[in-house]
Amino acid sequence: MTSVPRICILGGGFGGLYTALRLNQLVWANDQKPEITLIDRQTNFVFTPLLYELVTGEMQSWEIAPPFAELLKGTDIRFIQGSVDYIDKAQKSVTLEDSTELEYDRLVLALGCETPSESVPGVRDHAIPFRSLQDAYKLDEKLRVLEASTAEKIRIAIVGAGYSGVELACKLADRLKSRGRIRLIQSRDTILPNAPKFNRDAALKALEQRGIWVDLETTVSEITADSIGLIYKDQTDIIPVEIVMWTVGNQVSPAINHCGLALNAQGKITTAETLQVTDNPDIYALGDAAAILTVDGNSIPTTAQSALQQSDFVAWNIWSSLTDRPQLAFSYTNLGEMMTLGDDNAVLSGMGIQFDGPLAYVARRLVYLYRLPTLDHQLKVGLNWLTQPLVKLLS
Repeated sequence: MTSVPRICILGGGFGGLYTALRLNQLVWANDQKPEITLIDRQTNFVFTPLLYELVTGEMQSWEIAPPFAELLKGTDIRFIQGSVDYIDKAQKSVTLEDSTELEYDRLVLALGCETPSESVPGVRDHAIPFRSLQDAYKLDEKLRVLEASTAEKIRIAIVGAGYSGVELACKLADRLKSRGRIRLIQSRDTILPNAPKFNRDAALKALEQRGIWVDLETTVSEITADSIGLIYKDQTDIIPVEIVMWTVGNQVSPAINHCGLALNAQGKITTAETLQVTDNPDIYALGDAAAILTVDGNSIPTTAQSALQQSDFVAWNIWSSLTDRPQLAFSYTNLGEMMTLGDDNAVLSGMGIQFDGPLAYVARRLVYLYRLPTLDHQLKVGLNWLTQPLVKLLS
């Protein structure tokens, strides 16, 4: 090990960025503060729980997707835009696709997941996922063209009635109002199968109020430029649509397959309770691509909440490993769930509290404001929220 430890973090989502920021905040001896390098394919961090607010214009892209350069200003963290090509565990080095080579003493894998696009013909070419800023821009561009057209109705199919599908459906319905014809397609017999009953009931009410069709126990046969094939009870119907949103499934980042690490049946990286990768104690894994279990053996949900909690443990354990202190076993605390259900409406359930409506909408926004990655960005966004009503009133 060199005199100054080198920490390399792959992936700048919730797991990677917040691990880097936490490591930078911990107290290090003057000659032992590590070199922290954060690597991500994009130039901007995306606070994905607020991505839906771009659909209705409730928030602006700078609020939910600030550049890494802005977030890391004033820290000792170095940011590199790039994609991982190869990890050499023996030499403790990472090679990027542009041949840049980085040596490490501790490596953090926070590469996340992607939306699979090969399960149904036409998904890759004709459907839009909803994970990134680029996805939101693509959806908005299509909506603007349709809204400017003479079409009486704008027909949208959303495949997947999990959290993302339900939240997206409500936002699209509120944006398009009477012109919108929204169809939510779910292969199971209920929407939000893993949600608390209170949240599910509130979501069903919100969908019904907006006239959103819900097709349960329905699968997709194919997608074309202007239609979607739906299979229900072995009968296929071809439905005309202008837009198909694909919010189904998680696929581990392909870069994980090139790491030569222990993976489970789903292709996720297996870890010890300290979040160290199996048989590789100098490598830590967290987030969607890591197979992390609760103390009773259950899978931890792949949410921003989980990744935030894991980032604290990974940062602490790396600090402990470099300062000869004992590492901690990760313990997940379920703090509850929040969903946006359209303009000025949300649902919140957890910690013994359950409520929905405008109050839940405000509570959700305040919780996420607190969770934004830096104090500086929190202040900028909070000030904008406070002044926006005045700006609208004066304009």
